[in-house]
Amino acid sequence: MPLISAKAFWLLAPGHGALRDESLRPPESGEVLIKTRFSAVSRGTEALVFNGQVPVSEYERMRAPFQTGDFPAPLKYGYANVGIVEEGPKTLVGRHVFCLFPHQDRYVVPADAVHPLPEGLPLERAVLAANMETALNGLWDAAPCLGDRILVIGAGVVGALVAYLCARVPGTRVQLMDIEPQRAKLAEALNVGFCSPMQATGDNDLVIHASGNPEGLRQALSLAGPEATVLEMSWYGEQEVALPLGEAFHVQRLTLRSSQVGGIAAVRRPRWDHRRRMALALELLTDERLDALISGESDFLDLPETMPDLVAGCGEVLCHRLRYR
Repeated sequence: MPLISAKAFWLLAPGHGALRDESLRPPESGEVLIKTRFSAVSRGTEALVFNGQVPVSEYERMRAPFQTGDFPAPLKYGYANVGIVEEGPKTLVGRHVFCLFPHQDRYVVPADAVHPLPEGLPLERAVLAANMETALNGLWDAAPCLGDRILVIGAGVVGALVAYLCARVPGTRVQLMDIEPQRAKLAEALNVGFCSPMQATGDNDLVIHASGNPEGLRQALSLAGPEATVLEMSWYGEQEVALPLGEAFHVQRLTLRSSQVGGIAAVRRPRWDHRRRMALALELLTDERLDALISGESDFLDLPETMPDLVAGCGEVLCHRLRYR
């Protein structure tokens, strides 16, 4: 059988990527060949990977499902790929699917690694699936209740999705906080409140931190009410974080806990697996308001030139979509 030509984005060294030609074997029984239509750059995690800031202790835990190569480089990394099944089981051929695969124009994976898109979900928006899955798992960990006062710090893609989901809990008062005033338009599009750090009010029942900045976590502790939970969704790579745990932390009897999408929230684990969770994440993306999270689009072939700018574009980049020819 002839090999299949493909092109993939490789991180060759921290801060430097390039496209490489690859040859794929044809899919075997139980496998699918995918032609990519869109993928997305997850600015938070991919910035740390691109800059070579993954701690040595996390090399194994931080591996993407279909990563090739090892940290810090060379490697293929990414997990937001939407395409069409060209070859495989009859039930999947011609279907549009999401897969946790790096930036590559064609690839072969096991059939059970792809997730068919639900009716009503455009391919262009489906690139948000991994982010929505992270936000969904964060909500399970945070466990917001009816009527809660909720503050979400950090209006990046994950923080905005968390605020969007929290606002769907009846009776909640949700504020999305960010240092970038232009994120107020995003909050308005998602129908959630917005505030700057100077405008944020305290005595919250739940504070969720997703800014990636240690100062945001310190402020989260100061804005939580007595007996409240502060959920940390940021990942800092090699950066150490100092917290004021000697001030009101103990008197307030605050709970500080982490959330990470690699493991399903403990309360859901007996009944949910990763496939069921992803299916729900895809269903939750059928709301057209979520298009506001796409901040730009460019050609996949230009990724070696655009990636450094995306990684550096803090306040301007949300989810950047790549289109494939």
